[in-house]
Amino acid sequence: MTTNPLDADRPPELPRSRRQQNGAGGKGDGGKGGSGRRRRDESVMVPDAQFSSYYGHNVVKPAPWGHEIAAYLFLGGLAGGSGLVGAGGALTGRPALRRTGRVAALASVALGGAALAKDLGRPERALNMLRVAKLTSPMSVGSWILTAFGTFAGAAAATELAEAVLPRRSRLARLARVADPVATAGTAAFSMPLAAYTAVLLADTTTPTWRESFRELPFVFVSSANAAAAGLALVTTPAEQNGPARRLAAISATVELGASELMERRMHPLVAEPLHEGRAGGMLKAAKALTAGGAVGAALFGRNRTMAGLSGIALMAGSVLTRFGIFEAGMESTKDPKYTVTPQKERLEERRRRGETKDSITTGR
Repeated sequence: MTTNPLDADRPPELPRSRRQQNGAGGKGDGGKGGSGRRRRDESVMVPDAQFSSYYGHNVVKPAPWGHEIAAYLFLGGLAGGSGLVGAGGALTGRPALRRTGRVAALASVALGGAALAKDLGRPERALNMLRVAKLTSPMSVGSWILTAFGTFAGAAAATELAEAVLPRRSRLARLARVADPVATAGTAAFSMPLAAYTAVLLADTTTPTWRESFRELPFVFVSSANAAAAGLALVTTPAEQNGPARRLAAISATVELGASELMERRMHPLVAEPLHEGRAGGMLKAAKALTAGGAVGAALFGRNRTMAGLSGIALMAGSVLTRFGIFEAGMESTKDPKYTVTPQKERLEERRRRGETKDSITTGR
């Protein structure tokens, strides 16, 4: 006998003897003996539904984002990490590292903002996000974080330019020296929120693979952002000043790889499948190899200018592939209903196993 997991939600059936009476021509079926047996057979012989689509559409609607958003995920992370690198250079008295971080932060946030505006279709829509501040919306909060970071990063870059071109005793140069600590602190304060909020934004969607990774994805994105920023600093900074970047690269890569492994282990095996297969799986495998190799190179050979540059390129390439791989995996998980329906059915069965059958909440985490 085949039963359906939803049988428990059906109204209780009549006892067998009364069903037989009704099937034999009693009042229950108006004297038609065959209909009672048909109803009885239908109640126990309903097969499990095999979901292929919802009126020709996906069960979960894919996020309406193009690859510009994947590029923004990387550029926003690079901007946040570079802001932290620039602040570290300022605090430790390394002018080349400070300059690299500040210029990279401003350039990355500008390019990322352009990619975001292009995906919106009309650039003025980006300004509409600043009309309200909604703390329960990751997109609204992220828009304000991006704006605040861009403001402080622009101010820090301006003070860097003022120091380079203005006479030291001029009024503008003195004003820049006063504003410099404020710009540095503001950039550092919004660096990690900028790198993390995009992970929260992805996890807040109904996309199965992104939503399932909500615990560890912010750690993956933040550490990947710092690794990319450290990699850029290794490429552009003299070896005698890249000590903090080398240490940041090693620490960030270790955290990223550990968080990625934990994320994949804690996810439902089926929902984690897009992270290992197809185009997304290939990108993420390459990302892990490049990140690990770049971290080892930075830690062991980072004092050599050439090796530092190669390690930095590997770290940046690993970060790019991490962002695009996770983006592609999420999009792939919306194409097959099994990534949505199978975990829901298993959660339903687990609730019933625990005896939680008296409410209608059957698909929550």
